[in-house]
Amino acid sequence: MPAPFACFLFDNGSFRADSTRSLRVLAARLAERLGHPVRAVSLLHSTRVPAGELDGEAAQLLEPALDAWFTAEPSGRALLAPLFFGPSGALVDYVPERLAALARRHPAARAVLAEALVLPEEEPHELIAILADRVRVTMGEQGWTRPRVVLCDHGTPLAAVTAVRNRLAAGLENALAQEVAGVAAASMERREGPEFAFNEPLLETRLTTPPFDAGEVVVALQFLSPGRHAGPGGDVAEICARAEAARPGLRTAMTAPIADDARLVEVLARRIEAARPRV
Repeated sequence: MPAPFACFLFDNGSFRADSTRSLRVLAARLAERLGHPVRAVSLLHSTRVPAGELDGEAAQLLEPALDAWFTAEPSGRALLAPLFFGPSGALVDYVPERLAALARRHPAARAVLAEALVLPEEEPHELIAILADRVRVTMGEQGWTRPRVVLCDHGTPLAAVTAVRNRLAAGLENALAQEVAGVAAASMERREGPEFAFNEPLLETRLTTPPFDAGEVVVALQFLSPGRHAGPGGDVAEICARAEAARPGLRTAMTAPIADDARLVEVLARRIEAARPRV
């Protein structure tokens, strides 16, 4: 008889309710695609959101949720699907450490971590197409033709994650070659020190440096869900507003995050199906 099996979709977590709601919608769509329940959890932060802002259902964190599952099913199996673009510190260090701690508490149980959304050996066609379509929607909403585009990620202490951003920016440039005046990459923020300079340029620098400091610029958000960074009035919007104030000839418009796109469900389903044999 097969061991009980559970699937968890997890993100980094946010203090904003919109992020948890977005994660839950995506988990429900993924569950429908797989024909198996998918639980939406976060690594950190989300339990600080009042349950009243989440339709009365408090957010859950990954480690306590797994601990509860393995307590109820001592020989249970769990597959963890990360909602992360690349091999961030959470996937390289934090989650493996927490899984090792869980394995010590539940030695008969087993948890398997699936791959991130972008793989080194696979061209991220779906993600590039989603980002390109987001740019087209924003261009249409603004009535712009041939704007410049800046693909903006959060920023990271790991060069491998920035390499994912740069691959997506290159793919986006190819996808929009005949529709925009140029595509460049930027990070929202970075850690201090020359060892983290691979994040450069920062978005604020990009938007105040020619040729992206004038005319119409679409800021394509390489963010999965809305939150304090990518949501309305968030950090990216504030950076854009400061840049416009510094450069009166500049006009910016942000795309929406991408977690609500059906093509993302297919990417996640593929990652889960590839990891399932290890479970």
